[in-house]
Amino acid sequence: MIWTVTPEHFATPDAALLRRDYYDEVASRYWGRPATTAEIDEGLSDDGADRLAPPTGQFLVGRYDGEPASCAGLLLVGGATAELTRVFVRPGFRGTGGGGLLLAGIEESARAYGVRRIRLDTRDDLVEARGLYAKHGYRAVPAFNRGPYAEHWLAKEL
Repeated sequence: MIWTVTPEHFATPDAALLRRDYYDEVASRYWGRPATTAEIDEGLSDDGADRLAPPTGQFLVGRYDGEPASCAGLLLVGGATAELTRVFVRPGFRGTGGGGLLLAGIEESARAYGVRRIRLDTRDDLVEARGLYAKHGYRAVPAFNRGPYAEHWLAKEL
């Protein structure tokens, strides 16, 4: 079984479905119940994904044996800093190494933009994501935003 990670426009059918699955999972966990179709649609409307394309960012899709299985976004925020966002590995593919390859792909994209530091925020309940970040060198930093869902702030020097 082989993972591939490549840049892809955030609005391709595969990327759009991965973004939808991502939002479904994070919203459902946050609310403690399955998110409705309307809630997912509302969350995805004007979600800023348009900035995850050159020259302001990048969107990556990971495929496991050709099947879309993961995604992540990189958003340039100024100078040599970028933010990691929308990191998602479909549950059936977790534990297969795809998350690490996805982060490596984002870091490679970031370096191509001249980024020297990637930062992110995340929530308490996204335990798997926090474990993935820690495993790959992301460390706690002081809060850099006041997002309504930000409970942990991490960064990695490239």
